[in-house]
Amino acid sequence: MSDLDRVLAHIDADMNGALERLFTVLRIKSISTDPAFATDCAANAEWHAADLRSIGFEASARPTPGHPIVVAHDRAAKGPSALFYGHYDVQPVDPLELWDRDPFDPLIEALPNGTKVIRGRGSADDKGQLMAFVEACRAWKAVTGKLPIPVSILLEGEEESGGVNLPGFLEANSQELKADIGLICDTNMWDPKTPAIVTMLRGLCGEEVIIHAADRDLHSGFYGMAAANPNRILAKILADLYDDQGRITLPGFYDGVPELPESLKQQWGTLGFTAEKFLGVIGLSEPAGEKGRDALEMVWSRPTCEINGMGGGYQGDGFKTVIPAQASAKVSFRLVFDQDPHAIRKAFREHVMARLPSDCRAEFIEHGSGRAIRFPDTDPAFAKARAALSDEWGKPAVFIGSGGSIPVTHMLKTSLGMDVVLAGFGLEDDRIHSPNEKYNLESFQKGIRSWARILEALSK
Repeated sequence: MSDLDRVLAHIDADMNGALERLFTVLRIKSISTDPAFATDCAANAEWHAADLRSIGFEASARPTPGHPIVVAHDRAAKGPSALFYGHYDVQPVDPLELWDRDPFDPLIEALPNGTKVIRGRGSADDKGQLMAFVEACRAWKAVTGKLPIPVSILLEGEEESGGVNLPGFLEANSQELKADIGLICDTNMWDPKTPAIVTMLRGLCGEEVIIHAADRDLHSGFYGMAAANPNRILAKILADLYDDQGRITLPGFYDGVPELPESLKQQWGTLGFTAEKFLGVIGLSEPAGEKGRDALEMVWSRPTCEINGMGGGYQGDGFKTVIPAQASAKVSFRLVFDQDPHAIRKAFREHVMARLPSDCRAEFIEHGSGRAIRFPDTDPAFAKARAALSDEWGKPAVFIGSGGSIPVTHMLKTSLGMDVVLAGFGLEDDRIHSPNEKYNLESFQKGIRSWARILEALSK
């Protein structure tokens, strides 16, 4: 047997151990956006550092002004070097009542169709994904005593809360973290049997706006229509972000957004994607974005503006007739091609201020930003990774775009000068960021095997 064959056999034989380790980290409540869970985030970082040291990495949990960043190196091998990125933090679990069980009490569950899944917060985003890479490294070390190539690992603890401390960390440690190629796992397959490498990712701009009016909540009978109502002001501001054709109205919003090349549009047309199927599984049927645009084009190559949360006034049981003193909304923009997140943030704030009554004020809170990015699939590393994935899954891997945002990809490109292979094993129905998140057991096991193959392919 070749070394790779022995590694793959070891992975299959050690699946119970791999699941036990994954379940250990899934039980840690590493919710980065809530300060109440800061201790849990620190504990998760320390667990990963200790685990990586146990398989021969030089690893530590580095402090930041927020949650720790885990850095690990095993550079004993020769050949092209790789930097793997993952994140150990997770989204909040609200609303808790919609979960079928404790989000931090993972288990393996059989779906009605017989598919086995790992259920729990972080199972797909991103603990199951990052542990698949670590388990591949563990298997190579156990079987051969070394990795096929030099590997560094970077595990962030604030990806789900804006990643504000990562840019400075990368800049301060750029020489230590430089590598020939970046590897990221936080993406999906095209379908449950077709592996994919993402070569296009949208950028992100997150904003929170709070409209302040009276100095207290007011009786709506005594003050109705005479006093400014922040709910009504905010509703008008948000409604004015869109025109009747579904386009975003901010001046300059579409600067840097070219039409999709016809050749790429034709390639996407061969994937068998339909809006009816895409929306049907979530109980919808009609694309809600720009008129005249294909749904796949909307989610991969067109920018968005979405209202992610709104609040203002009494929202408890029963009825309370008040005019609230303030109202708030959280708005995210997904960006494509060469859109500038800072210009869009400025345009949004100007949009708000132009519609604000003179006796009210607006407060803005920034929630992170990042540019969109594209990688050349002609790079030899992409061809090697594609071949490795195809060998494991028995189907040709495809190059796809993604509607999501992984800001670190742009940072790795600009700060460290590396292209990034984004090869993850999540599925569209994994319910990431939602109750009852899951990760297919096959995705985990074959994900480990896939990374083992990719490491070996990159060594050639």
